[in-house]
This record gives sequence, structure tokens and C-alpha cells, in this order.
Amino acid sequence: MFKYYYKIATRNLWRNKAFSAITVMGLAIGLATCLLIALFVTDELKYDAYIEKADRTYRINADFLVNGSVFRERYSPALLGGVLQQDFPQVEKYVRLLQHDHILVQKGDQTLIEDGICFADSTVFDMFSLQMIAGNPVTALRAPKSIVLSESMAMKYFNSIDIVGKSIHTDNIYDYTITGVIKDVPSQAHIHFHFLKAMAEQEYSREPQWMADNFTTYVRLRPGATQEQLNGYLRIATKKYMEDQLRKLTGSGLADLEKKGGHFGYTTIPVRKIHLYSDLVSEQEPSGNIQYIYIFIITAIIILMIACVNFMNLSTARSAGRAKEVGLRKVMGSQRSSLIIQFLAESVITSCCAMLIAIVIAALLLPYMNDLSGKSLRITVTSLTWLLPLLLLIVVVVGLLAGSYPAFFLSSFEPVKVLKGKLSSGFKSSWLRNSLVTFQFVTAILLIVGTLVIYHQLSYIRNKQLGYDRQQVLVLGNTQSLWIHAKGFRDDVLKLPGVTAGTMTNTLPTEANTNTNVYSKDAARSEGQVMGINEWYIDTDYFATLGIKMASGRNFSPDMPTDTNAVIINETAARLLGYTDFTGKYLYRGDQKMPVIGIVKDFNAGSLRNKIPPAIFTLGEFTARMAFRVNTTDLQQTISKIEQLYHARPMMQGQPFTYSFMDDDFNRLYQSEERTGKIFISFAILAIVIASLGVFGLITYAAEQRTKEIGIRKVMGASVSSIVAMLSADFIKLIALATVIAVPLAWLLMNKWLENFAYRINISWVVFVLSILLMVIVTLATISIKAIRAALVNPIKSLRSE
Repeated sequence: MFKYYYKIATRNLWRNKAFSAITVMGLAIGLATCLLIALFVTDELKYDAYIEKADRTYRINADFLVNGSVFRERYSPALLGGVLQQDFPQVEKYVRLLQHDHILVQKGDQTLIEDGICFADSTVFDMFSLQMIAGNPVTALRAPKSIVLSESMAMKYFNSIDIVGKSIHTDNIYDYTITGVIKDVPSQAHIHFHFLKAMAEQEYSREPQWMADNFTTYVRLRPGATQEQLNGYLRIATKKYMEDQLRKLTGSGLADLEKKGGHFGYTTIPVRKIHLYSDLVSEQEPSGNIQYIYIFIITAIIILMIACVNFMNLSTARSAGRAKEVGLRKVMGSQRSSLIIQFLAESVITSCCAMLIAIVIAALLLPYMNDLSGKSLRITVTSLTWLLPLLLLIVVVVGLLAGSYPAFFLSSFEPVKVLKGKLSSGFKSSWLRNSLVTFQFVTAILLIVGTLVIYHQLSYIRNKQLGYDRQQVLVLGNTQSLWIHAKGFRDDVLKLPGVTAGTMTNTLPTEANTNTNVYSKDAARSEGQVMGINEWYIDTDYFATLGIKMASGRNFSPDMPTDTNAVIINETAARLLGYTDFTGKYLYRGDQKMPVIGIVKDFNAGSLRNKIPPAIFTLGEFTARMAFRVNTTDLQQTISKIEQLYHARPMMQGQPFTYSFMDDDFNRLYQSEERTGKIFISFAILAIVIASLGVFGLITYAAEQRTKEIGIRKVMGASVSSIVAMLSADFIKLIALATVIAVPLAWLLMNKWLENFAYRINISWVVFVLSILLMVIVTLATISIKAIRAALVNPIKSLRSE
């Protein structure tokens, strides 16, 4: 029986080659898109799945609101994990990490920059399921100046993993003894370890400084304990160990803060949720967004539904050619049930063909998808264990779903009417078919609106006035290696032609500055007068180099030695402090009395997802960052000269010279949104293409149903344009209905997405007009291809049966 159905299906597909190609390709493109989205979503959901006891592992985050100052970071005090394990038996284990941006590692005569460096407790191996392939995890991080390397780093620097006991030279100063080698952390991890140093090396990791949040702490609960219990333990520990220091520092206790609408405490997040659910700006590595996962899943479902709708419509459009076949089969005694089975079988077979083509399309598009997403997605043996059953399920479900309507529609034909040439009701009378095409138009408009809004928001971010000028600013890396020669190097660079300004600092606006210190408006630290404020360490040329303007007062001056004890605040800090006039105002940091000498205009630092925080600027010479404003047509020559000056300094031979441009650094802050936007736009275009194929199928069906009507109209003198307009009118009405449904829905969805940004566009009515206009143009262009052809047919052929 199956062989019979297979022969009938392949014969019908081959008899209508062009039409069958459109039918199969529309479904194949939809299925391929769903496969790619499935691979992407699965990769995102697998983050940190390698951690064996991840369901009981949590990270502790700081969450403060003190006198209007907000502090939400992934940090906690040094001793917090220890007291939790000590006071609460439900806390099984903890680990502290002290992370660094990079490390300098000597390899022969070269010094290379590497990422993934942190100090850690010895429990890091168990907490993160790090597989030790050389060394003893119990003792590997026990002694100071011990270090554990990842397998890839061991191979890179020693070409072997048998390196326990050897030494490695780091940061141009220290020699570390290698005590272990671990397997590389999988790519789907929120944090990667390449160099692990012993926490014992950090003396302040043992100091009871409860108001200093510098460590990232993870805890594991015993089986049966819950996250709610852990949050309760944190509240108890905060009150027990921190309230006295909090009261001394701010003049307020925990209850006092809560009465004023503030809070001081710590929250937890499951380790498996960090990548997709954390909204902190200080994550060690770029994170994802669960909203994007939902968007992609919904997009995949919509595209699959559009593909199924197309399959129905295109199969129905062929019904006129098979109507007499159905009539003859019924006359010869075929039951309706056998006809339904036959058409469903044909649909499933066609779906199988589409799936095979879809796999090929997905494989061909996978490199493009990897380039867009920055991932290394691939179809592996492991992925096939869930992918093959899923593909089989999709083939059957899509085949039955897509073939159900044409199967029941074709099998319902009455033999007498069919053989007389009287088909079932036409296009206008089918509410189901109209509903399907309306659904297509609604989804197409939604996708077009979403594409335009995402594009405009990303464009707005790229072009927004940030309060500083990031154009033509060269940022140098590894400048801390210059040590005492840093200032002389800066001065020599400033003498180069085309270099107009330069600064040394610890932080630039393209980074998320998490340095927060406590300042008071009075020396007594009275209640309500103390707040935590973002602290920036800059030199006298910082504002001038970056084009940041003073709102009032003056900048730091190299001619005034007392400025090392002064501060400048931004406009947000001035509002927080209640300063309309800063004259004669002082701020207190510990026992230090610091005059306010100026207010700088607000500028956006880090991501536009967050509002501008209150900031205080203090003067000093910090060599962590250097930035130079360049104005030259020969940029590469200028960079080459700067590199020569860099390597001319003592001890800088063989040191890595790295640089970037500030506008590129800024764009990297939104790399996730840029990639997601490009992926979404690509899928939206594919969905619109599939929808266009569906419109083609519908106009084909409508033209076939109205062949004789078109012939009569032509005999009566109707023009080609009037016939095209007649056939287009039904679709324009459906687009109007789809607009009524899609516009408010699109507005709600895109406003929800824009809530992720503190600074965002307002959705203009122009976006909706353009989306609808584009949908109309695509639809009319698709209709015209078939409608003009139908209108040009000789009416003699159309009326021949009469």
C-alpha cells in the first residue's frame, strides 16, 4: 500500500515540476530555519550544564540602595562564603574567585597577553567540575605562587601536559610553580578558567572587611535545601556580621534603610541561569538574554506555521487539476477515507523530501549562522541523538498538519459536480483559507516591524550623543607594564604629529566602571548623608582628551598640587547630593576632607542599558589605561611610531603592544544585540520569502477558480489592469484586516523589548506605515506575476469547455 501511495505522490510531484519545486522549497526553507534556530537555542540553554551539581550551586550578588545610591554587582565580601558554611549546615561548600582582566605570560623571548585569569580557593575544582588531568586538586592551590593551567594553555606554552613542577613567568615579575593542568572548560560556560592562582596569595582575602565587595562567591547547598533558605541565611548573616560596620559607615542600620525605601543585602542566582537571566553589567564574559530565546522560539514556530500554511495553500491551488481524478476515483468506488489516507500519505512523503532538502540547506547555512552568532554550532553525534527523533516527529506532524486541509478538501468533492466542471466554492467563500492568509500577513507585518525597530534601536545606540567623543581615539593596552616610564612614554607620544591629546587613567567610558566608594556630605557621617558613588581615577587631561565638557567650576590643574585632594562630580551626583551650588562644599572619604571644585556634564559610561550613575572623579597617575586623540590621514604610520616608542622603553622589548579604537570598543558593548539583530533580520527575511510563496499559491488558486470569469470579462472588453486589480482586491482587504491585528500586537511586543535599554527610541508611526507598505508592495508584486499571466490567457482557451 505504501508503495502505491509513494508512486502516486512522486508522479504528481513530477507532473507539476515547477509547482512542486515551489511547494517543497517553501516547506524546506521553513524547516531549515527551524533547525538552525533549534541549534542556536539548544546551545544557549546548555550553558553551565557541565557543572555536575549545578542545580544546587548559586552565585551571591550584592544589591544595595543606600540614600539614593544603587549598587548591583556580582561581588561580595571576602569572608561571606566562609561564615555561611560555618553558621548554616545546609551550605555544603563555597568558592571565592578574584578575577582579573588579563595576565602577561612569558614564552621564550615573547610576552603574550592571556585572558581567563583569577585567584581561587581550592574548592574551585569541585564546585565547577573541573577535570584535573595532571596534579592533585586537593593541594594544587594550597601554597602561594602556585598556578594551574588549562590544557590549551599548557599545550601552547609547553607543548605538553606533563608540566607539574615547572615554572612560568607572569606579569614581568612573578615566577609561579605549576601544580596542575585542567581540561578546558566547555564553550557553553559563563566563565572560563585558563590560569588559576592560589587565593592564599591575597592577604585581604582573610580580612574581615565586610563593607568591601571584591570577591565573586559561589555556594553549593546540600540536597533538599532551597534557594529561598539560602536567601534567608544571607539576610541573617548580613545583619549579624555587617550591620555594625554599615551603621558606622552610613549612620543607618538595616531597618533604618528600609524605612527610607532603601535596602542593603545580597541575592542569589542559580549558576545555570547566569548566562541568560543575569542583568548585571559587570559579568565577566558577554551574556545572553532569555527574552531573545523566547523571541527565537516564537519566530521558529511562526515560520513553521507559515510553511505549513503555504503547503496547504499550494496543495489546494493544485486541486483544480486533480478534481476530475478525485471524481473518477469516487465513481470507480473509492471511499473518502482511502482518498484522505492517500492525500495525507502524499503530504508526508512530500514533507520527507522537504526535510531532506532542509537538512542540506541548514548545513550550507550553518557557517553563515556561526559567523552571525559568534558560535561554533555544528551537528555532532551527540546532537543527532535528540535531533533525529525531532526531525522524524517534525516530518510526521508537518506532513499531517500541512496535508490535512487539502486531503479533506479534495476528498469532499462531489463526483457529479466535478465531472461537469463545477468545482467547490471559490476563494471568497473560504473563511479558513482567508484566515490562513490573514495569519501570514499578520506574522509578516510583525516580523517587518520587529526588524525595523531593532535596526533603529541599534542605529540609535551607535549614533547617540554620549557626552564624550569616541571618534579618532586610540586606546592602548598593557600600559601598566611601562611602570615608572608610563608618564614619559605618554609625553613622547604627545609630541608625535597628529596626536592632539592623551590621558592615563584606570577606566574609560567604554567600560562598565564598578569601582564604588563611600562618601559623606559631613564629617560625622550623619544618617542620610552617606552614599556609595561610582569612583573614577583620572589625570588632568582626561576630560580634554575625551571631549567631556565641564558644566560648572574647573577641571583639575597640573599647576595646583592641592587638586590631588579635590574631587569633581558629575551632574547626576550633584542632583543626588542636592548641590545646586557646589561652592564651599566638601565630601568626606574616611577621614579625608575633599573640596568639590567642579561639576562635569553627564556622559554615558558602559552600556546604554543602564542610566548614568552618580560619579566622582579624583586625581592621580594611573597607568592601567592610556588613550590618545589622533588627527591624521596616515593612521597606520602614527600607530607604528607609537609602537616604536613603546618598545624603546627599558624592559619593553618583547612586550605585547595592543591597541584598539574607542568606537570599536563601544560597538563591542552591544555585540550581543548586534548579532541577535542580524540573526533576527535574516530569519525575518526568510519568513517573508516563505509568505510570498504562500501568496503566490493563493493567487494561483484564485486565478484557477476564476478562469472562466476572467475569460468572460475579457470577451466583454475588460483590460489586463482591471483584471489584475480585481484579483488583487481580495488580498488588499486581507492585508487591511491583518494590519488591524498586527499593529497593536507589534507595538506591545517591541515596547517590551525596548525596556531592556535605559535609553531607547520611541516607536514612530512611520515604522508601521513602512511595514504595511512593504507588505503591500511584496504582495502586489507576487500577485502581478500570476495575475497578469492569467489576464493575458486567450479567452477561447478559458471558455473552451462551454
